[in-house]
Amino acid sequence: MANKPEDKAGPRAGPGQAAASPREPRAPQDWVVHIREQEMPAFGATVAAVHRVTGDEQASAGRLAQVILQDAALTTKVLKLANSAYYNPTRQPISTISRAIVVLGFNVVVEIAIGVVLVDALLAGGVRQRVVAEMARCFHAAVQARALLQLRKERVGEEVFIAALLARVGEMAFWCFGGGVAQRLDALLAAGTLTPDEAQQTALGFNLRQLSLGLAREWRLGSLLVDVLEGRSRPGVEEQAVLLAHRLAAAVEKGWDSPAVAPLVESLAGFTGEPDDVVREALASSAAEAARIAACYGAGEASRLIPVPIPTAVDTAAADEVGEADPLLQLRILREVSGRIAAGATLGEVLEMVLEGIYRAVGFERVLFALLTPNRQQLVGKAALGQGAESLSQRFIFTLDQVADDVFNAFFRNPRVLNLGPGSTPAGIDAGRLEAVSGARFACIAPILAQGRAIGLFYADRPHARSAIDRDSVDSLLLFSQQVSLAVARNVPGARQQ
Repeated sequence: MANKPEDKAGPRAGPGQAAASPREPRAPQDWVVHIREQEMPAFGATVAAVHRVTGDEQASAGRLAQVILQDAALTTKVLKLANSAYYNPTRQPISTISRAIVVLGFNVVVEIAIGVVLVDALLAGGVRQRVVAEMARCFHAAVQARALLQLRKERVGEEVFIAALLARVGEMAFWCFGGGVAQRLDALLAAGTLTPDEAQQTALGFNLRQLSLGLAREWRLGSLLVDVLEGRSRPGVEEQAVLLAHRLAAAVEKGWDSPAVAPLVESLAGFTGEPDDVVREALASSAAEAARIAACYGAGEASRLIPVPIPTAVDTAAADEVGEADPLLQLRILREVSGRIAAGATLGEVLEMVLEGIYRAVGFERVLFALLTPNRQQLVGKAALGQGAESLSQRFIFTLDQVADDVFNAFFRNPRVLNLGPGSTPAGIDAGRLEAVSGARFACIAPILAQGRAIGLFYADRPHARSAIDRDSVDSLLLFSQQVSLAVARNVPGARQQ
């Protein structure tokens, strides 16, 4: 029987277990480096990729979507949260990441993605009970912080939720990856003779809040979070909301009827300007919401630890993974695209939704759309999704010439869907130039039409396939490409500038 994560380390130490090496991090910065380089490099890489997009004033929603779509599990969880009542109270159906960015906003989707990746990284093991307890408190505080600002009738910025969620990131990371030191601190806390601060000073020589601050700066998790952790003498309204929410989340862990809660509710009433009964009702509702949100983020154990005044059923089932081909998802996305076209969406938005729809629902490994230059002399890749998609998009430049049997010359003379590969390429067509650039034997292309003339195409392939692309996939590609042609035909705003 395998050891549980909290069991003692065996010959080979796992996440959070005592390391074989006698050298342990000592100062807060040593722990920051240890966690960054050895324990959570994937989290740091994802955050860095998101920052590269958010730090670029010219960045598009498509670039953020590409970062998220590299991870199928992350994509599924982001979409599940995007369709939740918490993030999407009007319950507009959202089937694509690009649509989520339009409906929820760029920063909200960033917030969701960082939260999902953090939860995944911190559920690896360690002193699991401590990790889960910290996570429960943080999710509870995050939802309550936003609710407090809403009660104040303040404009709720996206940073409030993520600042409250990450306010104890050092504690969570330490309990997950602290190894033998975490085990010693756990024993000190369990003995009950020292306060948490005293126990941390005894075991570590510093307070774990310093580790949270170091990680917040290292991963650039937001100025609001840094301000909260630095503990300014005159905190702003958003900082106060985060601090008060964490006080509440900690207090109610002993029960909503515990002695510390009533005076805290009075303080929150003063902060929000609402009567006690209104505040208490809002807090109870937010606690139940926090339990649901934690489950959606994949923290099912933490969701069950959030104290809810009225018992509530929380769906902790994980979302289904995206399959290689999903006809029902195709239908949902096609309906969503049709609705956006009818509502006057820009051509860029339609193109991104269709690109993602082909990639996620039809089962291609890579998908790209390319447009002709205004003089119709070159075909240029504009955006792509999939493994190596960015590199493919940069290489996807083809000059049209007089070579009659070349695939692109033939395609633009007679635009139609083409299934390419050994045994499926139509007679008289040479796809050698395309294959040299894409490296894929099996691919297909479908036209984007404007007034009956092809202005571009969608390219989709399966570089690792051993057989021709099936007819259903080819038909689905054509169906998606026809949606873009419909958008052009309806004079989508901005179409002439694309």
